Amino acid sequence: MSSPRELFNYQSISNDCIKCGKCKPVCTIFNINQDETTSPRGFIDLLGEYQNGNLKLDKSTKDIFESCFLCTNCVDVCPNSLPTDTVIEEVRADLADKYGISWYKRLFFYLLRHRKVMDIAAKFGYVFQSCGLKKDINKSSQSFPLFKNSRALPFASSKSFLNSYPELIDNGGNQKVAIFIGCMSNYAYTSTGDALIGILDKLNIDSFIPKKQLCCGAPAYFTGDFATVEDLSKKNIIYFEQWIDDIEAIIIPEATCSAMITHDWIKFFTNRGELDWAKRAKIIVDKTHLATDWLYKNTDLNDRLSKKDTLQTTITYHDPCHAKKVQGVYKEPRELLSNNYKIEEMSNSDRCCGFGGVTIQSQKYHLALAAGLPKAKMIEQTKANIVSAECSACRLQITNSLKVNDVDVVFKNPIELIYEALC
Repeated sequence: MSSPRELFNYQSISNDCIKCGKCKPVCTIFNINQDETTSPRGFIDLLGEYQNGNLKLDKSTKDIFESCFLCTNCVDVCPNSLPTDTVIEEVRADLADKYGISWYKRLFFYLLRHRKVMDIAAKFGYVFQSCGLKKDINKSSQSFPLFKNSRALPFASSKSFLNSYPELIDNGGNQKVAIFIGCMSNYAYTSTGDALIGILDKLNIDSFIPKKQLCCGAPAYFTGDFATVEDLSKKNIIYFEQWIDDIEAIIIPEATCSAMITHDWIKFFTNRGELDWAKRAKIIVDKTHLATDWLYKNTDLNDRLSKKDTLQTTITYHDPCHAKKVQGVYKEPRELLSNNYKIEEMSNSDRCCGFGGVTIQSQKYHLALAAGLPKAKMIEQTKANIVSAECSACRLQITNSLKVNDVDVVFKNPIELIYEALC
C-alpha cells in the first residue's frame, strides 16, 4: 500500500481555501470552543504547514486533529468543496503511526475484525452487564453508576441479529435483497433488524442475510487505524463478490455504515493508489443503499403506508450527518413516516448530534456532552414523543443527551416506526 503522503496533497488543499469563513458557523467543534485553530480552515492551514515541514505532529497537534467530529458540515457549505473531512482522516493515520492507538481501541478493532470472538464477547457482555450497569425503566438503555459521569448505553441483546435468523428468508417475492446490519444493530439495537425483516416480509421481498459480513470499518477509519480498514473492507468485498449478482440490492438501516461503504471505501482505496480495489468496491457500491432510500424508491411501501391509519404519535426527525450530507438522504424517510405520524421539525434537524466517533466518546466525552446539549433542547422544544434517525451512532449519542438533560423522549429508528405502522 502506498503512503498517503505520496498521494495526498495537503498543501494544495490549504492553498485552495479562500478563508471565507462559511465553515465556521456550522462547525460542531468550533461552536463548542470558538477556537479558530479547530475551525475547518484552521485544520486546513495546519495541515498545509505540516506538509511543508513547518509543523510537527506532537501531542498538542494530536489533540487538535482528534477534536474534529467529522460531521462534514464544512464540506457541505464550502464554495470550493474542500475535503476537510478527508484530510483529517488522513492525518489521523499519521498520528496513529507515530503515537500508536490506545489498547482498548486496538481490542475493540480486533473484535470488529473477528466476528466469532465478538459474538462470544457480546454473550459475556449480555450475561454480566447487570453486575455494573443499571437498566433504565424504558428498557432502551442503561447507565454506568460507577462512573463519575453516568451515561446511557444500549442494553446488549441476548442473541445477535445475525445469529437470530436463517441466511435466506423466502417471502415468495420476485425481489431479493441482502441486509448489511451494522455492528450496533447486530448486537444492541436488534429491534431495527427485526423490523426490517418484518417490512420485507410484508412486501414479499426475499431477505438474504450474509452471515460472514464484517464491520464496514467506519470506527477504525475515523480513528486512523487504516490497517484495520484495509483488512475489513477487502474481506467484505471478496465475500460480497460471491453473491452480489444474485441480489437486487444491499440495504443498510445505518447511515454511518451505508456512507462508509458507498462513499469511503472507494475514497480510501483511491487515496492509497489501489485503483483495482476501488474498482472492485464500486461494483458493491452501485448496489448498496440506505434502507429507507431503497424502500421508498423501489417498492410500493409508501402506497401501503398511505392506506394505513394515522397513529396518534408525534415524532421529530434528526438528519444523521452521514445520511443527509454524505448520501443526500433526508426526504425519503420523512415521506414514509409522514403517512402515519405527525412530524414536528426541529429548528435545526441536521445539526450534528455530537457522536464524533470512538475517540470523542472515550477520550473527549466532554465534547460529546457539549455538542449533545443543543440537540436535546431542540428535540424537547418540538414536544414530540419520539425522535427518529436512521443511525445507531446518533441513537447512542442522542439517547445519552436526552438522559443527561432530563428530556423524556424515546428514540426509534425509522425502520421500527414504519414496521409498527404496517402492523
